Amino acid sequence: MDRTAKAQWKGDLKSGAGTISTASNVLNGTPYSFKTRFEQGTGTNPEELLAAAHAGCFSMALSLILQNDGLTADSIDTTCTISLNKDGEGFAITHSHLALRAKIPGATQEAFIRATNAAKENCPVSKLYDTEITLDAQLEP
Repeated sequence: MDRTAKAQWKGDLKSGAGTISTASNVLNGTPYSFKTRFEQGTGTNPEELLAAAHAGCFSMALSLILQNDGLTADSIDTTCTISLNKDGEGFAITHSHLALRAKIPGATQEAFIRATNAAKENCPVSKLYDTEITLDAQLEP
């Protein structure tokens, strides 16, 4: 299975701008720029898209692991924060932090921790990242 996205950029780094589109058209000419990446502005940026991908992938992986354990979540709410930091002459993504709040009827704390750690280690996006991945997981009653 292959998925496709396209980026177009015009101009130099600081005053230029671009658009990002996906084959599904969920993103279609979505703007991005230096300002949306390093300051505040209307549009998206690569780190925001990476954070969305990691949160979504982790949540789906967790639901599969729970299903295999005979459990079904009422809710899995995951927020991902991607950290972009100065690294020598350039920048590097140094950290991906997952914050999870989940309602899973019948789950013990032990089963919850095992499932969340397995999802963090084994979701395809986690495997893609060459950075530190941390997780704060909270099982709600």
